[in-house]
Amino acid sequence: MGKRLVVISLFIVLFIVFIVVWNYSYQTGLEEAYIPIQKEKELPVIPSEIGVFQRSGFVLEYANVPMDINHQRSLSTYYDNRAFHGAPPYIPHPVAGERNMGGNSCLKCHQNGGFVDKWNAYAPVAPHPEMINCRQCHVPQHTQTLFKESHFEKIPMPLTGTNNALNGSPPIIPHEIQMRENCMSCHAGPSAPKEIRVSHPERINCRQCHVPNNKEIMDIGIFERNKNE
Repeated sequence: MGKRLVVISLFIVLFIVFIVVWNYSYQTGLEEAYIPIQKEKELPVIPSEIGVFQRSGFVLEYANVPMDINHQRSLSTYYDNRAFHGAPPYIPHPVAGERNMGGNSCLKCHQNGGFVDKWNAYAPVAPHPEMINCRQCHVPQHTQTLFKESHFEKIPMPLTGTNNALNGSPPIIPHEIQMRENCMSCHAGPSAPKEIRVSHPERINCRQCHVPNNKEIMDIGIFERNKNE
């Protein structure tokens, strides 16, 4: 009798264990499949061309807008308006006030570009219109010469037509991408320098074919001042 109770008890225990294991396996099978991903902060961040996608509604306008050959911008004027390659451009015209910035002034012409009768020129499109403190980086040019002689040498500007890995392949990106996420601001529309104006602005995902050629780029984000300072 005692042995029978032991066998029955063992059978009951095994049956309960079977039910528990089966239920756990069943509940696990109901969960959605997933792929383990490392924490984002452990991965290098490549700046995205999010600015292009945010303003993708303008690409067809860039492609269809008529070009005035008498007011086209060129790479020579593009670089003449900078202290060196990669520097923020000067403000080549008078400004109404030293504190003018953002949507109240600069972005009226530079957010979407277009021809400005007042200056008889096409206004370049700002690649980062969300940064409204324009005068933090862009300043009027008051002189064409250095205040003092120096040994400073300008970084040579990238040459067009020579930055293709193979003949016929898409050209690589010869500059940093941070704060230039909106490729269309310099490469599409009548305000783009004619030498680097693309023929297919409607293909919005530029980075699908064009990749940087220099080094891994870390996005440091947008600087925000501490309110307690």
